[in-house]
Amino acid sequence: MTRTAGSEDRSQELARRINREARSSPQSPYAHKYVGIAQGKVIAVADKLSELLRLLDEAGVPRDQSLCIEAGANYEGPHHIWGDQ
Repeated sequence: MTRTAGSEDRSQELARRINREARSSPQSPYAHKYVGIAQGKVIAVADKLSELLRLLDEAGVPRDQSLCIEAGANYEGPHHIWGDQ
């Protein structure tokens, strides 16, 4: 599986559409699920991140060529991460 700028753009756009759908409709098949995307296509959907990674591995998708999202999460706004200084 070869990664190209076009396929990355398609994957990111698909991830945004899925996330918007999941946030606006609790009935979405992606709501509260982890979604694995590669080359602009949904490859796997799972309830747990570890399960999604296993499914992507089984599908032969290299992890550095896939995009994993938690559908319905807020990726839009700023997020502050606190830690010890």
